[in-house]
Amino acid sequence: MTAIDANAAAEAKLTGATPVVELRNVSKTYYKPDGSIMVEALRSTDLSIARGDYVAIMGSSGSGKSTLMNLLGCLDRPTTGEYFLDGRDVAHMSDEELSAYRGKKIGFIFQAFNLISELTVLGNVEAPLMYQGLHKHERQARAAKVLAKVGLGDRLDHRPRELSGGQQQRVAIARALGVDPVILMADEPTGNLDSATGQAILALFEELHSQGMTIIMVTHDPKIGARSGRVITLRDGNIASDVRNR
Repeated sequence: MTAIDANAAAEAKLTGATPVVELRNVSKTYYKPDGSIMVEALRSTDLSIARGDYVAIMGSSGSGKSTLMNLLGCLDRPTTGEYFLDGRDVAHMSDEELSAYRGKKIGFIFQAFNLISELTVLGNVEAPLMYQGLHKHERQARAAKVLAKVGLGDRLDHRPRELSGGQQQRVAIARALGVDPVILMADEPTGNLDSATGQAILALFEELHSQGMTIIMVTHDPKIGARSGRVITLRDGNIASDVRNR
């Protein structure tokens, strides 16, 4: 464990915060077809993120930030090491178990929104809830509630093409919130938005964080990173710095 991670662990223990994410000596290596190493994308990484934290992950191209985000989001598995998500070791789950656990614990927000054009706003937010076995009325009620929370309670029957970019991203945020996740993971969430709309989305993140939501966001913009509570910067597959803004 690095001095940075030891300090984070000590702080969590002092404040009584419960780690929702804990990486222990995690590495990710990609190999060539002949078995030789192509790239060590992440190297012997220890990381602890407390429940309710707001973390920005930064780094230049090739630094390992996308690899780290994919591992944290259970979209990929570490080559070595352990990953505890909300207290469970997910690194060694079966594919089926991992997919189900990921769907319950993590809400994803993407730069490109990834909405289903054929569905209404309400239908887009409902869609992930079908996999949780909720009754249709319960799905609709929960979807309507989170859409109201992000300011789209009057747009339930609209299609994505009828919305502005900022509204589409709010639908994506509502969809992520609908599964009642322990973590919101956002990958460059303002990348396709104009400056004013992007600021409004960041303000929404800050509001969600103030209500206790754990947020992990990848960004290349230092100004956006500065609005988070903690900035983790990667370089050459290692955590180069881990700084709290507040």
